[in-house]
Amino acid sequence: MAQIKPRAKLPKTAVAGEVIKIKTLLSHPMESGQRINHETGDLIPQDIMYYFSASFNGKVFFELDAEPALSTNPYIEFHLKVPESGTISFLWKTENDGDFTLERTIEVT
Repeated sequence: MAQIKPRAKLPKTAVAGEVIKIKTLLSHPMESGQRINHETGDLIPQDIMYYFSASFNGKVFFELDAEPALSTNPYIEFHLKVPESGTISFLWKTENDGDFTLERTIEVT
């Protein structure tokens, strides 16, 4: 199995009140539970990222409940109006591989 790796891209600095773009990616196979293993004839068990959230200084500002139809390596893009310097925390929850977290800081000038 490939290594599951969370990633996030956002500016390191912003002006107070600026709207920034945040891009996230989770390297994950996102198995729907509908594919067949052609060697064994068995269904490949469902293994999806079912939840994602982003928090700014501890307050959740973006949430996503995902379904099996989400593609491999889910890419999520959203925006945040930055009021002050702080930490943006990301959380991905998967069925079989556990939870993945990542933090990034942004400095407001």
